[in-house]
Amino acid sequence: MADFVDEIQACVPALRRYARALTRNLDRADDLVQDCLERAIARRGLFQPRGPLRPWLFTILVNLHRNSIRAERRHGTPVDLDTAPELAVPAPQPGHIALAELARAIETLPLDQKEALLLVTIEGLAYAEAARILGIPTGTLMSRLGRARAALRALTGAPAEPHLRTVK
Repeated sequence: MADFVDEIQACVPALRRYARALTRNLDRADDLVQDCLERAIARRGLFQPRGPLRPWLFTILVNLHRNSIRAERRHGTPVDLDTAPELAVPAPQPGHIALAELARAIETLPLDQKEALLLVTIEGLAYAEAARILGIPTGTLMSRLGRARAALRALTGAPAEPHLRTVK
């Protein structure tokens, strides 16, 4: 049990980072990670130790996030007026504007594209590992990434990068 908990503990920073990127809310992200860890420990018997623990934890986190989105759609999302940003305050630096624009653009992506993009770009997971976490083939993950990147370029007005081809 100690090794299992130690492995889980080592994954907590990556889980928190991914949860924050998914939810864009610190409290919700912490709740999501806590629920993930609670579920992982409660269902430890379901973990098959043929591979690393990290993909299993990310799968639990993704599934919990999807469940929470479905629940929000049914019940609506409460808005806390104290934490709502001031709309009339300009960003202090151009970099903040670009970053905020990108964050808004990521929020508009469909959930499947957003999950794929965040796992690969923020967590730095390999395509195969990200595809396994999301439960999709690698080709599907790559097409979701391509659509997400194209959508982000269109939404942010960034020019398309030249396509580089590998010559065998």
